[in-house]
Amino acid sequence: MSSEGFLKEMQTIGEKFLLKLQKLPKAEPVEIVSFCVVLLFIATVLVLMIIACSCCCYSCCSCDGRPDHRRRKIQVRPMAH
Repeated sequence: MSSEGFLKEMQTIGEKFLLKLQKLPKAEPVEIVSFCVVLLFIATVLVLMIIACSCCCYSCCSCDGRPDHRRRKIQVRPMAH
């Protein structure tokens, strides 16, 4: 998918989302609850992804400025006689 196609698709999704938000005050309670459940699910997935990525980055990239000595491989050499 090209970047233009992706942007067009994102714009279409955004327009549908705004249309749904505009119709929400007149919607039935079941529609409102289902919309909130979907939004809660999306927010939960995004938060979990951010937490997972930050934990992975912290442990792999040493984001605290100190090198991670536990991950460093130690090369074993034969003993000289």
